[in-house]
Amino acid sequence: MSTATFATPAASLAPSADVVVRCKAVTKTYGKGDSAVRALRGVDLTVNKGEMLMLVGPSGCGKTTLISVVAGVLDRDGGECSVLGKDYAQMNQAQKAAFRAVNIGFVFQAFNLIPTLTIAENVAVPLLINGVSRSQALARAKEVLTLVGLGDRTKDEPRKLSGGQQQRVAISRAIVHKPKLLVCDEPTSALDHATGQKVIELLRGVAAGEDLTLLVVTHDSRIFEFADRIAEMDDGHIVRTIEGQGLRRASHIAENPLGK
Repeated sequence: MSTATFATPAASLAPSADVVVRCKAVTKTYGKGDSAVRALRGVDLTVNKGEMLMLVGPSGCGKTTLISVVAGVLDRDGGECSVLGKDYAQMNQAQKAAFRAVNIGFVFQAFNLIPTLTIAENVAVPLLINGVSRSQALARAKEVLTLVGLGDRTKDEPRKLSGGQQQRVAISRAIVHKPKLLVCDEPTSALDHATGQKVIELLRGVAAGEDLTLLVVTHDSRIFEFADRIAEMDDGHIVRTIEGQGLRRASHIAENPLGK
């Protein structure tokens, strides 16, 4: 844990049924002295329950650092940050890991699937880590794979799937433990346009069905229309927030998450 002092007034970090992430004046610096890099320079961000907020901006502007702070992977230097009303600064490393294991799911640009496991076994991993029995974990994994249209491929290994199908497996693994917040880092950038569209539609549909909140880092302007809000970052700041088109599409996607 960082030895920095955190200002955490009770009122500003109080739990809210409508707010999942609340950041205020968050800072993060890498290194010291002349080589110090100020990655976050006082970030203010709110992510509301049930929305898809996309975080955009040029490379090196602080997007990945910010979601790492939100996910509890990095300690902030200063400011305030609560997730589901909880402040990581009040937790030790074991408590943070336990909180993430229950409440947060991750989807990455690289699918990070284990090649020697079936896709059902890959999806079951978070549940097994959380102490769920193998039979129960695999049953839940198959249920989620069916939700994303891969119920007939549960015994296949990842190498037998296309890139879009592997991303569906990665999404399944991220939601199998029923988290409340899904953090996605460039989930479509490794995919072609049509597949990327289907994946983001799938994410919206799954989020609606599973009562998930989505925080998505992306450079992919082709998927901006699916966002409820877009927060633009530059030089360690949120410079503006734009209303998106996602709310207009959400009901359609929820009814037809695979884009068929």
